[in-house]
Amino acid sequence: MPGWDGYGHMGWMALWWVVGLALLVALVWVIARAAAGPGERARGESPEEILKQRYARGEIDRETYEQMLRDLRR
Repeated sequence: MPGWDGYGHMGWMALWWVVGLALLVALVWVIARAAAGPGERARGESPEEILKQRYARGEIDRETYEQMLRDLRR
């Protein structure tokens, strides 16, 4: 039947554009992570720094802070 093959594939073309764009974004993200080096990815707060922040926020009292700090430094 004529006309059945018309625009039926337009949806697939749009899907491939979305997939291609997602792959491009993923590639840029991987390259950016690799260029940052291990120092950027491995950067984290030390246990002592986290403990200081908890004390500063009032989550723990002074006695608990000092006890936990001694435990960490052993």
